[in-house]
Amino acid sequence: MTLKKRILSILFWSVVTAAFIGPGTVTTATKAGVYYNFQLLWALVFSTFATLLLQEASARLTIRSQLNLGEAISKKFEGKSSRTLILFIIIVAIVLGCAAYEAGNILGAVAGLVMIFNIPAVYFVVGIGILAILVFLLDSVHTIAKVMGCVVFLMGIAFFFTSISLKPDWSEVIKGSFVPIIPEGSGAALLVLGLVGTTVIPYDLFLGSGALNKKQSINEMRFGLAFAIILGGIISMSIMGVGNAVTEGMNEVDKANIVYNYDILKETLQQSVGSYAIYIFGFGMFAAGFSSAVTSPLASAITARSLFANKNNEKKWHPKKLYFKLVIAGVLAVGLTFGFLQVEPIPAIIIAQAFNGLILPLIAVFLIYVVNDPDIIGENHLNGWISNILMGIVLWVTMILGFTNISKSVAKAIGFDLASTDSVLIIPVIGVSFLISAIILWKIYRKRYKPKMSDYESVN
Repeated sequence: MTLKKRILSILFWSVVTAAFIGPGTVTTATKAGVYYNFQLLWALVFSTFATLLLQEASARLTIRSQLNLGEAISKKFEGKSSRTLILFIIIVAIVLGCAAYEAGNILGAVAGLVMIFNIPAVYFVVGIGILAILVFLLDSVHTIAKVMGCVVFLMGIAFFFTSISLKPDWSEVIKGSFVPIIPEGSGAALLVLGLVGTTVIPYDLFLGSGALNKKQSINEMRFGLAFAIILGGIISMSIMGVGNAVTEGMNEVDKANIVYNYDILKETLQQSVGSYAIYIFGFGMFAAGFSSAVTSPLASAITARSLFANKNNEKKWHPKKLYFKLVIAGVLAVGLTFGFLQVEPIPAIIIAQAFNGLILPLIAVFLIYVVNDPDIIGENHLNGWISNILMGIVLWVTMILGFTNISKSVAKAIGFDLASTDSVLIIPVIGVSFLISAIILWKIYRKRYKPKMSDYESVN
């Protein structure tokens, strides 16, 4: 593999990093750092691994079958009465989820710029909208991916430099990365799930699979994907390090009394590092929001095209044609509307994570099924059982995330606060999620190793 191919592969796959490192990551990771310092760093290590595992399976599916994830799911249910309903549920959930994320993306990008410039936020909303439209006018999806790769690189430098400038305790960093604990205190368990949910994002699987050059080799894909996602994990961990600086050395009572917001981060950076750190972090926040503001509409359009494009309407779903652009315009318009309304960014980001928790387990199940289907990926390229078991573990965690977010949202809607009863909620959810994950893996095992009629005929 030449150096040029390595660089191009890294730039392309950085579009995945651009998608999952948005204001949601900044908000959740800094909040975890504020209240628990580096104790929850292991959750980011796990979620980085989970993202790499699922993205590799989705990309390998595309290279081996020449079908992206949406097309593979569509083929899996071809001729079945449930096909239309399943595709409808997926597209509605992905588009609604992306629209919710888009609101948080634009609001987060604006919040980063407001940290740096004393200019009314509405002007930044207009500027971000114009800049996003200019990016979408580029000649191809692959070009957009490479541009977002460059933005991710600059964002990584900004967050990493800010975190290092705060001089973290490296022994605590190492301990937090490899010792999985859930600290005592209300909300700790749900915050762990939030860290996973803000990294393992369902629309990312469609984005990477749909934008992938199907002629790319497996080795090229794995190299670029691993580099980009591990870089994304390091950036997320750096962001947690910034949150850690807010309460480092405080006792538990003082930590619990802190009301988290972006102003606290700004004050901490100014006092601990200097005013220049605000500009660096603010730029990183803008880059995170803007890169995700581009990838969310793009992912929606790619997902819609992969599920609904056919021989009759294929031309209209081309990236430069009507249907594709309408989906992009719709999702971008939702985000810009929230920006003009000056909605608080943190609640909007939390709503987006609820959508994520709803759809993620469903997409993970479909992915496991299609990479184990010989009619789609080929008999010689079926998923190995080590990979299946690891994906089953990831599915288990994502189901915990999904069920917890759904339960929390329903409880909040009826006026019941689950924050003080984490263990009451989490324990049964863990058990049910494990049972469902085990049943899915068992069904795949039975189907793959069920004796075929030809085997009986050869014996007789």
